[in-house]
Amino acid sequence: MPLPLLWIGAAAVSALAVKGLSDDRKSQQSKRGRYRKVQTLSDLERHESPIAIYPSDMMSTEQLVRPAVGAIVCCGIGGVLDHTGIWVDDNTIVELDGEGLIKPISVNRFTKERSGKQIFMACDSNAKPLACEKAAQRALEQIFQLRDYHVIDNNCHQFVWQCFKLGDENVTTFKDLNINLSKMFNRKIYWDLCDC
Repeated sequence: MPLPLLWIGAAAVSALAVKGLSDDRKSQQSKRGRYRKVQTLSDLERHESPIAIYPSDMMSTEQLVRPAVGAIVCCGIGGVLDHTGIWVDDNTIVELDGEGLIKPISVNRFTKERSGKQIFMACDSNAKPLACEKAAQRALEQIFQLRDYHVIDNNCHQFVWQCFKLGDENVTTFKDLNINLSKMFNRKIYWDLCDC
């Protein structure tokens, strides 16, 4: 009999955690509208994350953004991980797939075999995509090349980062990628819905 009570307790704790995350997200979105200038890293309070809003299919994101060449895009995988790529033109994203192939794919294909149904774009607090045309060019130059893919040491986040900072340190996680991008652009990152 204690097991069902444990499940009910766990469900209640989970519901409170999701509500707390949702409230934090709404708070970040409302604060965002009050900023007249772009939030830079110097605007962060001590120990505050440089990522203001994470991508999430479960929680609403009010801001829609038009894609920009060289912007970083992502979608969810299994509700736990994020897959990243680089926007290169009107309906094309260059990604490193799980087999190690760097390839151009359509917006629909980017989310087709993944759990996330929406594409998010890294933006600043004014909803301007964090983009670099040189990164898009580097991604295009690598199309149809094979890499020795590894889920930790040589993944999609590493591919994206190397397009931005060729030969720079390795990144292994989505968080590492965000921290590096935040430093590079000197911006707090908001993952907004891509209007594509």
